[in-house]
Amino acid sequence: MSNRFDAVMFDLDGTLADTLADIAAAANHALGQLGHEPIELPRYRYLAGQGLERLITDSLGPEHAGQIDEGMKLFRAFYAEHGMDQTKPYDGVPELLDELVRRKVPLSVLSNKPHPATQTVMEKVFGRWTFDAIFGHRPGAPLKPDPASALEIAQMLKVEPQHWLYVGDTKVDMETATAAGMFAVGVTWGFRDEPELVASGARVIIHEPLELLAWM
Repeated sequence: MSNRFDAVMFDLDGTLADTLADIAAAANHALGQLGHEPIELPRYRYLAGQGLERLITDSLGPEHAGQIDEGMKLFRAFYAEHGMDQTKPYDGVPELLDELVRRKVPLSVLSNKPHPATQTVMEKVFGRWTFDAIFGHRPGAPLKPDPASALEIAQMLKVEPQHWLYVGDTKVDMETATAAGMFAVGVTWGFRDEPELVASGARVIIHEPLELLAWM
């Protein structure tokens, strides 16, 4: 098993970086500007992770569909200024990345966060580690759990899908890994809980970042 997996693809929000407070602050700013009450932080664990449009749509509710575009605009503007206020790596992630880089493991990130914001977080929080591909949600590309972008990264790095560990914290991530033919690793320190990860296809669950090394 130790020789089976040669590369690692990470989700970003809830997997590498604790971004929840900054996502919630930007979404609540947008809601406030549109005349709505803020949403409590724990609820954003279930609202985040499926792309900005879905985040704003679900935060507003179906009766306010006409405000989605403005809500997205308000979110983007606030997040551009404050998106890094509280964001930080999860405990143990820097040590994991240190070891993966030392071993020269091909590394990538695939997030449903908009591509520019993904690039910014990776540069500012994880800039001292080398990632071979960093993809957020790009215009014209499908969101996860569609496997297209995961397979694009695999092709770019010339590593067959079955040799990838795909590491994430939500149902969307486990479904992406499965659809791409990658080995789905669910993490419990992120936005969702273990039963969701198991039910949506996690092949293994880890509770600390360094546990991932057992699968390399």
